[in-house]
Amino acid sequence: MKVDVILGLQWGDEGKGKIVDVLTPKYDAISRFQGGPNAGHTLEINDFKQVLHTIPSGIFHENKINLIGNGVVLDPMVFKKEIESIKKHNIDLTKNLYISKKAHLILPTHKLLDAASEAAKGETKIGSTLKGIGPTYKDKIGRDGLRVGDLVENFEEKYKTRTQAHKEMLEKFFNFDYKQMLEDCEKEWFEGIEALKAFKFVDSEHMVNELINDEKSVLAEGAQGTLLDIDFGSYPFVTSSNTICAGACTGLGIAPQKIGSVFGIFKAYCTRVGMGPFPTELFDETGQKLRDSGNEYGSTTGRPRRCGWLDLVALKYSIMINGVTELFMMKGDVLDDFDTIKVCVGYEIDGEVVDKFPFELNDDVKPVYVELPGWKTDLTKLTSEDEFPEELNNYINFIEDETGLPITIASVGPNRAQTILLERK
Repeated sequence: MKVDVILGLQWGDEGKGKIVDVLTPKYDAISRFQGGPNAGHTLEINDFKQVLHTIPSGIFHENKINLIGNGVVLDPMVFKKEIESIKKHNIDLTKNLYISKKAHLILPTHKLLDAASEAAKGETKIGSTLKGIGPTYKDKIGRDGLRVGDLVENFEEKYKTRTQAHKEMLEKFFNFDYKQMLEDCEKEWFEGIEALKAFKFVDSEHMVNELINDEKSVLAEGAQGTLLDIDFGSYPFVTSSNTICAGACTGLGIAPQKIGSVFGIFKAYCTRVGMGPFPTELFDETGQKLRDSGNEYGSTTGRPRRCGWLDLVALKYSIMINGVTELFMMKGDVLDDFDTIKVCVGYEIDGEVVDKFPFELNDDVKPVYVELPGWKTDLTKLTSEDEFPEELNNYINFIEDETGLPITIASVGPNRAQTILLERK
C-alpha cells in the first residue's frame, strides 16, 4: 500500500479541505504533513460549516485515523479553540486524533516576533498571517525549537529558556514593546497546552509506516499551495514550509517510493492572499466579480483575496514539481455568469513569449491569453457530468489538453454534495 497525496497547485485556498472530506471514506487514515494555523480548510457538510486550521479534514468521519505529522507547527491556543468548535458537533476527537511528538510548538513569543519582523519590513513586508509560523520554522531549522514531545519532561524550564532568548531579540533587534501582549497571551496558551495533553502523542513516522505495511490506506493532506513553497514558490512571498509532494516525505517520515497517486487541486481561476507577484491578477470589475461570486475572503485572516484568470504556465509548473497524476477542478460555478473566460497560456517577458515558469515573477511578466466562451449556466444545480453544458466540457478539455492530465473531479459548489466525479473519455 502507498500513501496518496492531495495538495494545492496555486497560491493556496484551492478547496483542499472539502475534497479531503469527500475522499476520506476511501482511506483508513488522513494526515497533515506541513504548515500550521495559517491554513484554513473549509468544510460545508449539510447544515454546518467548519474551518480547520491544524486538524486534518477527515475528522468528521468516524473510525478514521487523523494524524498531525512532524512537519506541522502547532499553536496550542488555536488547537484548543478548534477542538472546542468541533466538539459542538458531538465529535470525540480523543478517539481518533493523533499528534506527532516531533511536531514543533508555536510559542507566544513566536507570534510577537512575527509581528515585529513584519512591521520592521515596512513597504517590503511579505503579507504574513502573523501566526508565528515563520519564527517557529526558523527555530526548528536553527535547532532551538520546542516540540510536542518536550511536554513530557522539564517543559517549563525549556519554555523559559527559549522565550527569554525571544524577549532579548524583541528588545535588542526590534525595540518592540511586548510585555503586556505576552502577559495577555501566555495564560491562554498554557490552557491550550493542557488541552493538548489530552491527546495521544505518537512517533508518527513509525505509525505511518506501520499503517503502510499493514495495507492500510493513507491520504496526506497538504496546506497552502505549491506556488507558496519555500523553495519553488514565488520567493520571498512564500510560506515557511515545503508545500509540495516531497514535503509529505519529510513531514511524515515516508520514503519517496511509498508515494502513490498525487491529486492536484486547482481553482477554475486564480486567487492569492497577501503580497507577491500574480501575473493574471485583475484590478477591474471582472476581478471584483470573481471575488464576490467566489466569496474570496480568507478563511483564516478574513482578508480579501486577489483574483485573476487561470494561469496554465504556473499550473503546468506545479504539476511538474509535484508529479501530479490527477487534477481536481474547484469552483467552476464561480464562472457561471461570464460571457467569455480567459486562460493564460504563456508569459511575455522582454518581448519574448515563454511557457516556462521563470526564476522571478515581476512587473515585466505579461500574461498571454486565449479566450473561451462561457457556459452561462447555473452549475450548482448539476448532479452529473452528463448535464454539463458544451462550453464547460470544452473548458475542461482545453485544460486537459494543455496539461496532459485528466480532470477527474469538478466541484460546482461549496457543499460536500456538490462534487461531481468525472469519467473522462
